[in-house]
Amino acid sequence: MGPRRVGKTVMIFHAIQALLDEGTPARSICYISVDHPIYNGLSMDKLLAFYAQASGLDYKSERIYIFFDEVQYLRKWEVHLKAVVDTFPNVKAVASGSAAAALRLKSEESGAGRFTDFLLPPLTFYEYLNLLDKTNLLDEAPSAHASPKGHFFFAQDINLLNEQFLYYLNFGGYPEVIFSPVIQADPARFIKSDIIDKVLLRDLPSLYGIGDIQELNYLFTTLAFNTANEISLGELSQNSGVAKNTIKRYIEYLEAAFLIKVVHRVDHSAKRFHRANFFKVYLTNPSMRAALFSPVKPDDGAIPYLAETAIFAQWFHSSTTLYYARWHDGEVDMVMLGNKQKPAWAVEVKWSDRVCSDPKELENIVSFCQANKLSDTLVTSKTKSMTTNVDNVAIRFVPASVYCYTVGYNIIHRRKNLTLSQQLEIKHEDEETTVKSD
Repeated sequence: MGPRRVGKTVMIFHAIQALLDEGTPARSICYISVDHPIYNGLSMDKLLAFYAQASGLDYKSERIYIFFDEVQYLRKWEVHLKAVVDTFPNVKAVASGSAAAALRLKSEESGAGRFTDFLLPPLTFYEYLNLLDKTNLLDEAPSAHASPKGHFFFAQDINLLNEQFLYYLNFGGYPEVIFSPVIQADPARFIKSDIIDKVLLRDLPSLYGIGDIQELNYLFTTLAFNTANEISLGELSQNSGVAKNTIKRYIEYLEAAFLIKVVHRVDHSAKRFHRANFFKVYLTNPSMRAALFSPVKPDDGAIPYLAETAIFAQWFHSSTTLYYARWHDGEVDMVMLGNKQKPAWAVEVKWSDRVCSDPKELENIVSFCQANKLSDTLVTSKTKSMTTNVDNVAIRFVPASVYCYTVGYNIIHRRKNLTLSQQLEIKHEDEETTVKSD
């Protein structure tokens, strides 16, 4: 499961090709794009019956592989798929969908012990550079091999890397977009029309019975423009004239469709608030903002917020839960709580080199580290890499683009090097050991 146009169907096609290459008879494989209008109102039993008729195979006794694409459009799919799995052990099923939270909820309710969930978020910055054959813009630091926490990198030419980072902010989340100059010339046509509008105008209304699509569209546009900013239900309600409960429900729907991610707040002592009146909302992919408004240029004032959005988006590929810290006169962008809900690390995201030489810029992160007994921290910059010490807190400065790449690389490769059972277990373990402030 994951957002639209992120590559779920392509992965299904690769899986089908792999089955054919292994010698699986073509008749034993069935692919159904459930969101096609021709299947409206049909049950899973009916679809299986059509497959049996077309293939001449008896799926009740013969091994078959069936793929349901965009399964959320199949009514009560989770109940019927569970029955099929329980009744016919020869049926091996894969289902994809772009309503991530809704699918997961139904999967957990009906498929405990039977279904395995995998999340496919938008491309990380590492994957983006890897697909474009540009990972040679970075080198691995020599000390990385001795580090148990992951690999460390540095840029050969930070200006060239930042150039690619800007492209990533504008176009980098979707595999289709990064290879197409035509789409990049008019991202609104592809990303807005084919991804955002389909989710807002079709997916969410049909799944949740939303009546006022205009309200939902207005809310998403507001959240997208203010990605990485703190917001409150009260302020949103006052500005839009929509009731708080309705806005809260819409935000849950947008998160379920994998368009946004809500990040909750902790205080100066890293204690969580009982009432989530304030929170941050991040786009799961910064290029959605470029599609809605316009691509950002090197001197655009929105870049710091999009850089922060991009860094958070890398972490969405892991099961790590992140917070931000906010108190009456200060804020820290990224906090990870470890054992006993104590901060394991904190990161401040900046898109400026001024922070490297101005101690006043570091007052908040230093204060937070001292209050929570953190001896070191990381602050991102625009181009500079260096280490300094402020009031007994060691601060490592890393360019935001390098940090973004490093986080994505370590999260992806950590999973790639694990067995399937280890990958499944990783969802339930304490993530404190995952890529510290790399």
